[in-house]
Amino acid sequence: MFNIILLGLVSLFTDISSEMVYPLLPLYLTNRLGAGPAVLGVIEGIAESLASLLKVGAGYITDKTKKPKMFTIFGYASSSLSRIVLYLSTSWLWVLGARIIDRFGKGIRTAPRDVLILENAGEKGRGTAFGLHRALDTLGAVIGITLAYFLLTGYNGDYLKVFIISLIPAFLGVVCLFFVREKKEARFRSNHLSLKWSALDKRLKIFLLITFIFALGNSSNQFLLLKAQGVGFTADKVILLYLVYNLVYALTSFPAGKLSDKIGRKSFLVGGYIFYGLVYLGFAMVKSSSAVWLLFGIYGLYTGLTEGVEKALIGDIASLELRGTAIGLHAALVGLGLLPASFLAGWLWSGWGSSAPFYFGSFTGFCAALALLISPIYPEARSR
Repeated sequence: MFNIILLGLVSLFTDISSEMVYPLLPLYLTNRLGAGPAVLGVIEGIAESLASLLKVGAGYITDKTKKPKMFTIFGYASSSLSRIVLYLSTSWLWVLGARIIDRFGKGIRTAPRDVLILENAGEKGRGTAFGLHRALDTLGAVIGITLAYFLLTGYNGDYLKVFIISLIPAFLGVVCLFFVREKKEARFRSNHLSLKWSALDKRLKIFLLITFIFALGNSSNQFLLLKAQGVGFTADKVILLYLVYNLVYALTSFPAGKLSDKIGRKSFLVGGYIFYGLVYLGFAMVKSSSAVWLLFGIYGLYTGLTEGVEKALIGDIASLELRGTAIGLHAALVGLGLLPASFLAGWLWSGWGSSAPFYFGSFTGFCAALALLISPIYPEARSR
């Protein structure tokens, strides 16, 4: 459990840094650099999808080399460098470069970090371990967003000062990683690993296909922030909305993960996808600012019910020697889905108005919930 807490602290510090920056990007792009929703879609789609291509490779190499800690350190250190590029930005192309570097680091670190968590969790505590990790991760987001709010208002809208200060917690997160201990004896050694689709468990294939379909309607969260601005929220209030989302996310992640160890994962994921569909339907129809506060809270509930539980489910159904590969493949498919999702969202927004991408996202959310409900992906009993 010590290693899981330590990995949670790494994510806590990193998310303090990331979330000091993330909610400001759509505002910085539109208000300071003159970019529109379509450019935002291009940036988010390219950055996330290019990084996603690395996730399968990083997971596969982790399974081959049995050195998840080394790749985790490299990934977190790479993401830290993106803050410097963002500070130097003078056009949206610089912001694109910063996002690519940041997502490159995330692509490298995601699978090996999650392998470290699985190794330390044990078979009966995967949901609890990932729930605790997500809770600490999101607590960092809460702190980061709070700092972004006070720094932005304290520096009279000076985005660049917030960007450079965000380097401090990013550095602390990398330092914490050096104290994580690897459990080498827990690893299954094999010289016959394969990236072939046919080598995966049938249940894993079904789950990956469902999550990819869902991802096609799950555009960047920055469109939610941009929608809030369109309803009348100022830059500082947009940050507070994102804070509400992360507070609910942090409060629900650990209990959801722990309970999934007892009653199974599938019901949490189905419920989460339904909440997602409802939230996006609400964003498509929203007119009042009070409803936006509620929608961001429900959106946090969706994320808390699904993110850690999805990773625990992969740990349940993926073979031991392919855990890193399976985790990387899942993350890659989600990220690759974000490219057309974000492009489509920007195109729908520009062509048919701000409600169009949210109607589409709502539809894919309900479709994913139905597909998962009727699939034989995971028994509604105790996790094995």
